Amino acid sequence: MAQPIQGNRTKQPSLSQLRAFVAVAEHLHFRDAAAAIGMSQPALSGAVSSLEEALGVQLIERTTRKVLLSAAGERLAVRAGAVMDAVGALVEEAEAVRAPFTGTLRLGVIPTVAPYLLPAVLRLVHDRYPALDLQVHEEQTSSLLEGLTGGRLDLLLLAVPLGHPGVTELPLFDEDFVLVTERTHRLGGREDIPREELRDLPLLLLDEGHCLRDQALDICREAGRVDGTPVTTTAAGLSTLVQLVAGGLGVTLLPRTAVTVETDRNPALATARFAAPAPSRRVALAMRTGTARHEEFGRLAAALREAMAVLPVRTTAAGEH
Repeated sequence: MAQPIQGNRTKQPSLSQLRAFVAVAEHLHFRDAAAAIGMSQPALSGAVSSLEEALGVQLIERTTRKVLLSAAGERLAVRAGAVMDAVGALVEEAEAVRAPFTGTLRLGVIPTVAPYLLPAVLRLVHDRYPALDLQVHEEQTSSLLEGLTGGRLDLLLLAVPLGHPGVTELPLFDEDFVLVTERTHRLGGREDIPREELRDLPLLLLDEGHCLRDQALDICREAGRVDGTPVTTTAAGLSTLVQLVAGGLGVTLLPRTAVTVETDRNPALATARFAAPAPSRRVALAMRTGTARHEEFGRLAAALREAMAVLPVRTTAAGEH
C-alpha cells in the first residue's frame, strides 16, 4: 500500500511535474517516458519525485525491473492527463486567436497520398500562407489517428470515411481507381473494363496496415471476388507494386493521382479504366472535433479544393459528406 509522503500540502504542482508524471503513467518506463517528452531521465525522475512531495502521496512504485503506479497514482494519472489536455487546448486557443495561418501546423499524411498531393499542398502553403510553419509526418492511418486524437498532430490528409469518434472530416475530392497491368496484358489500355474482371486476376496489394489495401479488397469483394481467392501481398509502397506488375507478377489498383508518377516512366506498364461508375476513394482533411482552429482548417480545405481542381479528381463541395 502506498505510504503518504510528508510534505508541504499547499504547494502547487508545476506543469512540468504533471507532464513528467503523465508520461511515466503512460509508458511505465522512465527512459521511454523521458524520450517521449524530450526530457533527460534524471530530470524526469526528479520532477515526479517533486510532484509526490508537493501532493503528499506516493504515485510511483519503483522496483529494479519495472515501474508501477500506486493506487493513488492510478487515480491521479487520470486527473493529471485531463489537466494537460486542458492546457494544450488553452495554448491552441491562444494560437488560433492570435492569427490564423501562423505558427506551427503539424500535418499527418498517409503514404498513398503524400507523394502525389504534397507538391500541391506545399506550393499552396508557400504562396498563400508564408507565415505558416508546416511540418509533415507520413504515417499509416491508425498511427495518424492516434497522433491527432492525442494532440501530437493538428490535421490529417488521408482517405475517408474514418468513422472515428471525435474526428471531423473535411472532404476534398473523389478519385477513381485505375487498373495497372503489364503492357501486353489483354486488359491494358482499355477504357471500359467491368469490375467483374477483378474476380480472378492475380492481384498485388500493399502490406497490412495500408488503408489502400483495405479499399482495394472492398472493391474486389463488391466485384464478386471470394475471400478465398489468393491475393499476393509483397509490397510496402506503390512504387514497388508497379515494378512487380511490370515484371509480370500480377496487376494492381492505383488511385488516379498516383498514375502519372508511378507508370509514365516505365514503358512495360499499361493502364485500364473501369466502366462507369468506376471504383473510387475520397480524400479529406481530418481534424479534432471542436478544435479551436476549425475555421482556419475549413478555409484551408477550401483553398486545397481549388488548388487540386487541376488534378484528375472530382472536387467536393464545401460541407459535402
